Amino acid sequence: MNRIDCKTGLALPLHRRALLGGAFGFAASMLFGGAAFAAQSPGFARWVAAFRGQALRRGVSAATYDRVMSTVTPDTAVYELQRKQPEFTEQMWQYINRRCSDWRVITGKERAKEHANLLARLEADYGVDRYVLLGLWGMESSFGDVIENPKYMRPVIPALAALAYGEPRRRKYWETELINALTIVDRGWAQPSAMIGSWAGAMGHTQWMPEVWLRLGTDYDKDGRANPFGKPDDALAGTARYLVERGKWRRGEAWGCEVKLPAGFNSRLADNKSFRSYEKWQALGVKRADGAAFARPDDQVKLWLPVAGGPAFLVGQNFRAVYSYNPSWSYALALVHLGDLVRGDGGFRQQFPGGERVPTLDEIKEIQRRLTERGFKTDGIDGRTGSDTVKAIGAFQRSVGMKPDGYAGLKVLARLRQPG
Repeated sequence: MNRIDCKTGLALPLHRRALLGGAFGFAASMLFGGAAFAAQSPGFARWVAAFRGQALRRGVSAATYDRVMSTVTPDTAVYELQRKQPEFTEQMWQYINRRCSDWRVITGKERAKEHANLLARLEADYGVDRYVLLGLWGMESSFGDVIENPKYMRPVIPALAALAYGEPRRRKYWETELINALTIVDRGWAQPSAMIGSWAGAMGHTQWMPEVWLRLGTDYDKDGRANPFGKPDDALAGTARYLVERGKWRRGEAWGCEVKLPAGFNSRLADNKSFRSYEKWQALGVKRADGAAFARPDDQVKLWLPVAGGPAFLVGQNFRAVYSYNPSWSYALALVHLGDLVRGDGGFRQQFPGGERVPTLDEIKEIQRRLTERGFKTDGIDGRTGSDTVKAIGAFQRSVGMKPDGYAGLKVLARLRQPG
């Protein structure tokens, strides 16, 4: 199961960008804003003075360091955000359903048309499937919808400064990312006020940490700087580069596919370790769930059964590449499935045990409307299950004796339709 942050409504898997012991999974990494800034205390001021030498040795200019750090006050709210335990848990099918929502699929198809030329260029230059990039963009920032929303994002340098100063766990990591952020400012790529992101420092359309911005950031639109904000060109190009260079993406290969196992299949072969070609798996009776032929029978894949009694998958190196972006199996499967849905493919042929179909956009709106009528605040009726809707559902579920998981599903809708 995945934990859910009650403030964001997002599952919190172990995240490649900050390894926070529970950072986002979708945008997963998008955390509640409202920064609580403390005044620059004498202790913090002494730390700023002492840290100056380390930053300068790492290449930050004295002028940039003094200009930025002499006025920064630590965002002390990050301490609570890092320690706070999420309120809800969700099953894998709930995690996937929420992230492959009707709104996301509809919006993803719109973005696919809007940015068709950009996506075609990225495919040609990097070899990364445009629909995987769309799935990642949708997972990380709802296609850019929340990247500057103060409800979810906050100034990055005050957050990183607070973590580098006052968080002893992984202090070297936070110090390094603060220096990376200062280096970005020093290079003239961004002003501190424009660097808005999660409490851990992830920014932009595809939620880059400063290190990723510096090492893999790509000036794809040729405006003189790599920029994860604004147009999605640089963000998507840098992310494609990440998948290729760090994830070892293989041009031309699929991530994998859902498969159907024959009766009496030897379950020991589903060890999620043993790679065989599609052709060899087919010889063992494994077929695509949609009945189509394997397009590249020589590609090497392994068999993965995420949940007993649920769908089975053959997954290859490109699934591992997606996993490298955020090391969570639920995240990786939701991402590639979202991309496939945006492409126009159907849902899983085999359902997860106890699962429900994905609610339609109108059904989510009805849930929000009925919650609002009962006095539970959802912050709008828009067909999206954001933080307020998740909290409202949890509160409603408690009020009627349901298990409070915050999931906007068909069972909640059916209960809301009952009088009282």
